[in-house]
Amino acid sequence: MTAFAPASLTEHGFLGGLVHVKQPRDGYRSGVDAVYLAAAAPAVSGEAILDLGTGAGVASLCLNARVSGLTLHGLELQPAYALLAEANSADAGVLLTVHQGDVAEPPADLKAMSFDGVIANPPYFRAGAGIVSEAKEAAHRETVPLRIWVDCALRRLNPGGWLVMIQRAERLAELLAELEGRAGDIHIKPIAGRVGRSATRVIVKARKGARAPLTLCAPLIEHDGAEHVKDGDDYSAVAKALLRDGAALDF
Repeated sequence: MTAFAPASLTEHGFLGGLVHVKQPRDGYRSGVDAVYLAAAAPAVSGEAILDLGTGAGVASLCLNARVSGLTLHGLELQPAYALLAEANSADAGVLLTVHQGDVAEPPADLKAMSFDGVIANPPYFRAGAGIVSEAKEAAHRETVPLRIWVDCALRRLNPGGWLVMIQRAERLAELLAELEGRAGDIHIKPIAGRVGRSATRVIVKARKGARAPLTLCAPLIEHDGAEHVKDGDDYSAVAKALLRDGAALDF
């Protein structure tokens, strides 16, 4: 597999500097959504967790910073990112086993495994015009339908295991349709930029085989005020706790 050239990487800090990862200067870089995804995972020590679409490993490393004693595996399509995630986890002293392959046809060793929880940040946009770079295209615009991501996640889960996904709000109906009859106890957490604005993303948490009713939760409001009026960030207190302190997002 081909790795990123060291000169093409920059270092990024997450959770107030608790987590440090290298990411490509040009190409896809994980941001706040990976941190939200990790914060929403109801993981407990001793569980085995699979990160679908691992990227540089940000979500897995943020989750590990909050919950110790996890067995972490990842599945990443792009070979350079798979190598980078392993390197980032090694630098952090965390064991993250990254399998290189496609959610549509996972590697045989991964297909033989099962997990207590799955986290996933599937590409947000359906196939169409290119974005900027090949790496960003692969990360942001799907080549594999969302239903395949959901199917892959559910097949790898133990009975009663949990799935957490973050996705654009406009694709919520599609995501729920794929969970129908296979997972329940569904909790939906909308994410809105400011009070009074429509949610742009949702975090969906579900349990395989559960039958409890769906819960639509209060939204996560990312920023204070009606609009951005000052230099620097204006994250809400809740968002700051998630992004800087490694707090859990309970919903």
